[in-house]
Amino acid sequence: MSRPRIVIVGAGFAGYRTAQILSRKARGRAEIVMLNPTDYFLYLPLLPQVAAGILEPRRVTVSLSGTLPEVKLVLGEAGRIDLDARQVHYTGPEGEGGTLSYDRLVLAAGSVNKLLPIPGVAEHAHGFRGLPEALYLRDHVTRQVELAAATDEPKRCSSRCTFVVVGAGYTGTEVAAHGQLFTDAQVAKQPLRTGMRPRWILLDIADRVLPELDERLSRTADAVLRERGVDVRMGTSVKEATPDGVLLTDGEFVDTRTLVWCVGVRPDPLAESLGLPMERGRLLVDPHLQVPGRPEVFACGDAAAVPDLENPGSYTPMTAQHAWRQGKVCAHNIAASFGDGQRQAYRHKDLGFVVDLGGAKAAANPLGVNLSGVAAGAVTRGYHLAAMPGNRVRVAADWLLDAVLPRQAVQLGLVRSWSVPLDTASPEVARVPGRPLGDTPSPGGAGPAEPAKNQPGAEPARNQPGGEPARNQPGGEPAKNQPGGEPARNQPGGEPVKGSTDAGGKALAPPPDQPEPGPDVAPGPVRRTDRPSQGDA
Repeated sequence: MSRPRIVIVGAGFAGYRTAQILSRKARGRAEIVMLNPTDYFLYLPLLPQVAAGILEPRRVTVSLSGTLPEVKLVLGEAGRIDLDARQVHYTGPEGEGGTLSYDRLVLAAGSVNKLLPIPGVAEHAHGFRGLPEALYLRDHVTRQVELAAATDEPKRCSSRCTFVVVGAGYTGTEVAAHGQLFTDAQVAKQPLRTGMRPRWILLDIADRVLPELDERLSRTADAVLRERGVDVRMGTSVKEATPDGVLLTDGEFVDTRTLVWCVGVRPDPLAESLGLPMERGRLLVDPHLQVPGRPEVFACGDAAAVPDLENPGSYTPMTAQHAWRQGKVCAHNIAASFGDGQRQAYRHKDLGFVVDLGGAKAAANPLGVNLSGVAAGAVTRGYHLAAMPGNRVRVAADWLLDAVLPRQAVQLGLVRSWSVPLDTASPEVARVPGRPLGDTPSPGGAGPAEPAKNQPGAEPARNQPGGEPARNQPGGEPAKNQPGGEPARNQPGGEPVKGSTDAGGKALAPPPDQPEPGPDVAPGPVRRTDRPSQGDA
């Protein structure tokens, strides 16, 4: 008799925890398959520390195959789910189509950046939901400070060293707090013009920082931010974003090259594509995390609207804490559906929250006890070490090194602006240039098919929200010869210089603006012909 197959879509907090518990309970009696675009679980709460240069990127990633040896990993993005045929059609990392049949399905696809109909935001802002976005922000901030230190024009220096963060929730608050420390450390070694220092602005339409938390935690975080020099503006947001800055709702125009979008998240579009009952974009489930009318389908995490039994009539919020606990209940209920144990309804008890504000500062209320300062910082870091499913020693080592050694503020150049658009269904995967349109599997999953433009999964129209932005625009494809733009000629992925040959052996002529290689001319970047002010924003 063949083993039943359980397919888990997504390896976030909910999906990872489901797979972890199921693999222990199944003991080889079921085939557990995890479909995910990456081969790692991302510990999102520590992502701001990656952007600030405290932690190396691999510290916040936990290998799926290394920590879930009994789970089969399939790399790919789910594109269509046939509920009647019990099949998941997906696209692999190299554009190949595939199909997974299932006996039980767990939808734990998570969430993506939340968009608002504000002109210019989709083209000029960047989100903060995935590792590529954090790496891009670290490089971008470093570059802006370096360029500001090198310029003699006060206005240009000021705009490059002004960083705007929209959204004063968990992510936005931590990004602004760590960002101010990061840039202050940079200018300590590379001073700006006299009287200038990096300026971080935190915006939110709410009346206070961290509006979802206890008011005392909010006051603590607000005080730390203001003391550090962050310009906190509540009741204010962005009215329009442009290549040169942002127009605020209070009428002020802020010159800046950086707009970080942290206004919240929305469920992965995959949930809505199923045509099942929804609740504000989330798949409606019962207290046992099963989809009504589809007992073989379970959903948990940000993609699921789970009834809050502690607050009748409402649904649990989209937090990592809830996703992790729901994953455990989901695993138990799947096992119960095969006759192993009894079903459980999802109930939760608030254990408190922690917000890392950088350095030794934090705001925390473990078990309802409000803490601030060093004590909160110790509790916050202890909580993260306990919650991480791996890499604890490496993370602790990085924290220790950061406490005694200066940070290395260098540009790695691994992620470009155009490869991390704000409007994407896969913030965990950087966009790849030159990838053919035939990457999306056909409805039957048998092979690639070119989707129609402006359709879900297709290449959006240029200059449309979520589409490919105009060149030279922040968040768009940079102009040639710009930092973060196309690779230099004769570099991997770039154009060859004279003396190179094509596939047939025929010599290639150099472009008109490229000098002949010689003893004083390296076959590297071409001469810059654009305006210096049009750098990568």
